[in-house]
Amino acid sequence: MPSASKHAGPFVYIVGNSPLGQTLAAASPRGLCMLAFADSRRELIEDVERRFPGAVPASIRDPAITWLRQAVKHVATPWGKPPFPIDPHGTPFQRKVWRALRRVPSGRTSSYQDIARALGAPKASRAVAGACGANPISVAVPCHRIVHRDGSLSGYRWGVERKQKLLALEARHTATTARLVRATRPTR
Repeated sequence: MPSASKHAGPFVYIVGNSPLGQTLAAASPRGLCMLAFADSRRELIEDVERRFPGAVPASIRDPAITWLRQAVKHVATPWGKPPFPIDPHGTPFQRKVWRALRRVPSGRTSSYQDIARALGAPKASRAVAGACGANPISVAVPCHRIVHRDGSLSGYRWGVERKQKLLALEARHTATTARLVRATRPTR
């Protein structure tokens, strides 16, 4: 992981609850740099402090507080475009993979191999999987939409159960939207 000192600081964070449990959102002055889940608040705080030394809890007056609150709320609506900027911290290859993940539509999945091909590196499936595992910004960088080539679920940094829940939320939203579209089409 790149040193946090190479990136703009200071880093601020909040911990809240979402449909996936304890949720931490962290931001730099440029945007959200972490959206993570854990079973305990302590785990999340240790993770953000390890990733971004010097990170502190956001105050109500912090300029990033709106982004942080939006990020925690966004977990409940993973199909929408994030209403906050992101500031992903990773290697150039990781950031390239993360940009590709953001092009996978809600309600759909893609494979590691599909992403590798889209990047022009068809033999880089394992590297893509590694970049997915290193993704610090869940939901907004939707690594949960990446599955094995046969469609089976693969690991998820925050637990396969959370991945299943995110995919189910998106599938329900996609199905509901499709029904509404069909219902509002004029009859001939």
